[in-house]
Amino acid sequence: MMSAASALSRRAGRQRMVRRSPRSRRAHPVKAAPGPNGLAKPKKASAYDQGFAEGYREGVQSGIGSFPAGFEGTSIIIPTFNQVDMLKQCVESIMDNTDLPYEIIVVDNASTDGTEGYLRGLGGQVRYRVLESNKGFSGAINRGMMMAKGDTVLLLNNDTLATERWLDNLLDCLRSDERIGMVGPVTNYISGDQQIKVPYTDIKDMPAFAREYNTPNSAKWRRTDRLVGFCLLFRRSLFQEVGYFDEGFELGNFEDDDFNIRVRMTGRSLVVAEDTFIHHYGSVSMKALGDRFKQVNDKNEHYYMDKWPNPYESIHQVLKSLQETGQTSLDSSALFPNGVLVQGLGATPYWIEDGGRRPVEGALALPITRLSQIDLLRWPIREPISAAEVELRYYSLSLQDKAGFAKLQDDTYYRLEGSVARKIISRSAVRAWNLDHRPVRLLEPEELIRCTEGLPIIAPPQLKQVL
Repeated sequence: MMSAASALSRRAGRQRMVRRSPRSRRAHPVKAAPGPNGLAKPKKASAYDQGFAEGYREGVQSGIGSFPAGFEGTSIIIPTFNQVDMLKQCVESIMDNTDLPYEIIVVDNASTDGTEGYLRGLGGQVRYRVLESNKGFSGAINRGMMMAKGDTVLLLNNDTLATERWLDNLLDCLRSDERIGMVGPVTNYISGDQQIKVPYTDIKDMPAFAREYNTPNSAKWRRTDRLVGFCLLFRRSLFQEVGYFDEGFELGNFEDDDFNIRVRMTGRSLVVAEDTFIHHYGSVSMKALGDRFKQVNDKNEHYYMDKWPNPYESIHQVLKSLQETGQTSLDSSALFPNGVLVQGLGATPYWIEDGGRRPVEGALALPITRLSQIDLLRWPIREPISAAEVELRYYSLSLQDKAGFAKLQDDTYYRLEGSVARKIISRSAVRAWNLDHRPVRLLEPEELIRCTEGLPIIAPPQLKQVL
């Protein structure tokens, strides 16, 4: 049972982070009294007006100074597109049912239904970004994660309603074990095993059901292979280790499955907090696609299958490696190859070698893999390398069979590192690292058998924005 002091402290924390609509008095213009010549003479501002102006200036400067800093709270990121009424309900439900410190970030995919006006009218209660075109679910989420300042991040569909104790219970679950990567609630309408039967048929009866249902109970937390992306909670540190959502998935569908796999390949688990219920109207934005839905869904499914032909085999290999080495987790850079060229936001390309990045000096005419800054900065910086040396290493087949790229007759690619062979798990990964543009020697099955199986190599997330 929470003490009264704890409850007051939690409410105070929320009030510090969430600004309500301004109800305080505003400074009024000071009217000047007429002078002897009939002209108005300036009247000295009142103590209240002076204090208000000074406090406002201090507040602005304090806000500017603290803008880059994070906070001990949750960044709730809501992507939206042409569902302003749903968005209003979602935002209001968060404000009505969340006592812990949080911020709301709405990313609008170029809506045409008045969403921008609604967001502008909220003032400082919500941070938002209106995109110039529809970037889809992944694109909007990525923008939101760039803006997020909380030490935990929650991704939330705009067609959901928060309920009493929703965030409290999810956070309790996440913080119960460092090995948990992401947590999700149960709901009334979703694919997979997060859907439960509910007794209400009218939305007005939902809050009473949720109030009773959301009784904290750690016995109702369970591991799962998949969390649906309608509501996902994770630590900010997970974002830094896993990276952005893959923008190769257009509009929506399958991008959450992709992110699930990448989280699990860091060695972390997914958990359903079955003591937490939120309402979900259900796929409103996707249903609005009408006849286009099947086309979008089929294209994303093909992209997913090309990227993850056998994801559970790769997850098993990572978990096996972690167990053998005594590690509990790793970040995505451990699943990227050595011997490749990469580039982030800046103009400098880097040669990846021995788990570090070496700035390339000189002009290059070689294919380069574009990465986000989050992905790039995981590699420690090392000494520079000349463009001539990079080209020599890039085109060499291997060094006495000790290092390099090779493939079997069936076009299964491997990165050889001494006696270790790392399987490149898909054609998507081969293309992403530009291995189809360079010499790759033939690998005999007998030679592969003599190698130790290393960590798999995966494709980095595709980005269509500068991140």
